Amino acid sequence: MWKDEVLEEIYIIREEHAKSFNYDLQAICDDLRKKQATNGRQMISAPLKFRGQLHNKSLNTPSL
Repeated sequence: MWKDEVLEEIYIIREEHAKSFNYDLQAICDDLRKKQATNGRQMISAPLKFRGQLHNKSLNTPSL
């Protein structure tokens, strides 16, 4: 079976990171948020879209 070397490396890094926090999800997330805040990059997030919400708002306007 074919293996993706990049994904394998990501899995190893993720496992090591989780293990260093004893698999405590709250501690893992806190660490990732801390790293995210100190990396100096601007984070852009899109608003959540709910199921059934149309992508094009012009389709929601009533026709005259």
